[in-house]
Amino acid sequence: MNKIIKIILFLVLALPIPLQKILAEEKIKIGLLVPLTGKNAEIGKSIIKATQLAINKIDNSTIEIYPKDTKSNPNDTLKAAKELGELGIKIIIGPVFNDNLTYLDELKEITFLSFTNKSNNASKNIISAGINATSQLRTIKKFIKIQKIRKTIFLTPNKSYKNEIEKAIINSKLKISKNYIYDSDPTKLTSQIEKITNYEKRKRNLEDEITRLEKSNDTNKERLIEKLKKKDTLGDVKFDSLIIADFDQSLKSVTTSLLYTDVSPKNKYFITLNQWFDDSLLKESSAQPIYFPSVNKKNYEDFTMDYFKKFKKYPNQLSFLSFDLVGLVYYLILKNDSIIDDKIFTKKNIFKGKVGIFEIKNNRMNHILNFYKVENKEFKKIF
Repeated sequence: MNKIIKIILFLVLALPIPLQKILAEEKIKIGLLVPLTGKNAEIGKSIIKATQLAINKIDNSTIEIYPKDTKSNPNDTLKAAKELGELGIKIIIGPVFNDNLTYLDELKEITFLSFTNKSNNASKNIISAGINATSQLRTIKKFIKIQKIRKTIFLTPNKSYKNEIEKAIINSKLKISKNYIYDSDPTKLTSQIEKITNYEKRKRNLEDEITRLEKSNDTNKERLIEKLKKKDTLGDVKFDSLIIADFDQSLKSVTTSLLYTDVSPKNKYFITLNQWFDDSLLKESSAQPIYFPSVNKKNYEDFTMDYFKKFKKYPNQLSFLSFDLVGLVYYLILKNDSIIDDKIFTKKNIFKGKVGIFEIKNNRMNHILNFYKVENKEFKKIF
């Protein structure tokens, strides 16, 4: 798409910006790399529509956005990025997918704000702007400190993001007893959870105690035996909380296996990663309460409602992030006296957007997130 979309973002900033800076004489050009054709076209179109929401709020065209089609392909992404560079564009929002970053380190004069949440890219001109695992674990770490939780274990599925999780545990300095890697295959999962929770031994403890009482002369043994028979196990597990790095049905399979092994969220903290307020979690009453870090729920709902009113469709999650990324770039450029150079993302800055608070320093970006729990079939904000 070669059509220029002129927009000025409505910003909710932590620091006010003088009016004379907003009225800059020269236009600010920002590139946008998104899939506009192929199987991922709807994602790209949703991102562009999210920027159009801002147009309705401001009638001053200070920023010029130049969208280009990546076709979800690394080679096409590089070609589109080069075309944007030829227009003098030095900052590009996108691409969407991590695989499309492959060749962009060639364009060292351009800074890319990728939507990916993976932070394993070593290229200095590529900044991962997605809600990464380190940001999430830092928020979880804060919750663990507030609740004075002493012993935490980590459950990580053997999936493509396994290494990213392991790296985030180190980066966040989160203290855990052990990180268990499990197979998400339902036929194998339960037996793995049994080992992690020492289920067989706890079950045997119960059987042994019932047998002991039956042979004892304890005057209250009948009552005690009856009480024990209502239990599934005897003895506690060796952790106070567990963090499950999983999503959707796989997450539910893990919580179901934990319940089967007599580990309940009523007496142990069940914590997971950002679930984007998945409504299906509300239906899993047996797995409540369950806790997770996330974007600001009210802002997310307000954005979704505005988007639906305008386009009669619901946005994808990346479009919510894209709204803030354009505002972030605009804010940093103005703060840098409208000079667009590679120093913009090296200085320490804090930006408040709809997603939450962005922290930027040395070409790295982290999010300061909120923390929620699902309880009594509703999402409740903790902090």
